[in-house]
Amino acid sequence: MKKTIDIPLGSQHISLLEPVRFKFECENEKIIGVDSDVGFVHRGIEHACTTKFKFDGIGYVVARICGLCAITHSLTYTAGIEKLLGGEITQKAKYLRILLLELDRIHSHMLCLSHTCENAGFEAMFMRIMGDREIIMEIQELLTGNRVQFDFISIGGVNRDLDASRAKEIIIKLEIVKQKVLGYIDVFTNNWSLSLKFQGVGALSLDEAYRFNAIGPLARASGLNIDVRNEIDYLPFFELGFVMQTHTDGDINARNLVRLNEILNSLEMCNNTLEGLPEGDIFTKLKGKPKGEVLVRLEAPRGELMYYIKGGGKSMLERVRIKTPTFSSIPAFSHIFVGENYADAPAILASFDPCLACTAK
Repeated sequence: MKKTIDIPLGSQHISLLEPVRFKFECENEKIIGVDSDVGFVHRGIEHACTTKFKFDGIGYVVARICGLCAITHSLTYTAGIEKLLGGEITQKAKYLRILLLELDRIHSHMLCLSHTCENAGFEAMFMRIMGDREIIMEIQELLTGNRVQFDFISIGGVNRDLDASRAKEIIIKLEIVKQKVLGYIDVFTNNWSLSLKFQGVGALSLDEAYRFNAIGPLARASGLNIDVRNEIDYLPFFELGFVMQTHTDGDINARNLVRLNEILNSLEMCNNTLEGLPEGDIFTKLKGKPKGEVLVRLEAPRGELMYYIKGGGKSMLERVRIKTPTFSSIPAFSHIFVGENYADAPAILASFDPCLACTAK
C-alpha cells in the first residue's frame, strides 16, 4: 500500500545549515513533489554600501558577505569601480588577483567535496579532505596575512607583494595538494560509496540545465559550456592556462568530477602565475570618483557572481546590487529532487554546494 508523507528538510538539518527549507512530498521512499522556501537573513550590506561607507572602503565590506569566496566578492566590486574610474592596473596586480581568485575556488571546492563525502556516510574521506584543505589556507595566509578575510584587493591593484622565497614555498605546497587531489580522483572514480552509488542519482540533463538557468559546476556537469572566465577580458585567465571543465552525465558523480578537475586546473593556473609573475608595481593610483553605472561579472566557485554599481561622482555610491550564484540555482535544485529516493537527498544537496548565506545581503 502506497503511503504519502510530507518531510521537511532545513533550515536546521545536519545536511543543510542554510536559510532555506525544502518540503518533500514522498510516496513511500520516493520524492514525488518538492516545495522550496528561501529564507532571508537581512544583514543590510547593500544599504550600508550606499549610506555608511565611501566607495573606496566598500571592497572590504562586501568581502564579509561570504567567508568562502571573499576574494571573488571584493574583486568583482573593485573591478566595477576601476571601470567607472577609467583606470588600468598593472599586469602583476592582475596575476596576483587571479592567484587569490583560484585559491578561493580550490578551498571552496574542497569544502564541497568533503561535505559530499560526509553526507554519503564516508566520514574518513571527509576528514582527509578537510585536513588537506588546510594547506590551501596556509598558502592564503602566506600571501595575505589572513586565513579567511584577506583584505588583499584594493582599488588600483593589491595590498601585498610576493617575494621569490614565498613564491617558491607556495609552489612546493601546491604540488603537495595536486598529488592529494589526484588521489581523490581515484577514490571518487572507483569507490562505491562516492561514485558507483551516485551514478545517475540527482541528474540534471543538458536541456534541463538550459531550462532552469543552471550556472557554475552544476551546469558544467550537465554539459552546459558556461563559465564567466571564458567570457571576460579584464583578467588574463587564458594566458595563465584556464580550461573549462565539463561532464555530460549531470549527476552527483559528474558534479564531483567537474569540481575535482577544476581544482587541478586552478592549481595549474596558480603555478603558472607564480612561475611567470611579471616584474613591476602592484598598485596604480586611480583618481576621481565613480560616475555612471556598470555591471561586472566573475566566476565564483558556485557560478556567476554579478555586481551592479551606480555612482554619481561623489564619495558615496547611489546603488550597489549583488546577485549571488546559489539563489539562481534554486529552481534546478528543486527539480532534481523529484523522482529520487529520500535517502539520497543529503548527498544531492551537498553536490549542489549551496551557500545561501551569500544571498542574505
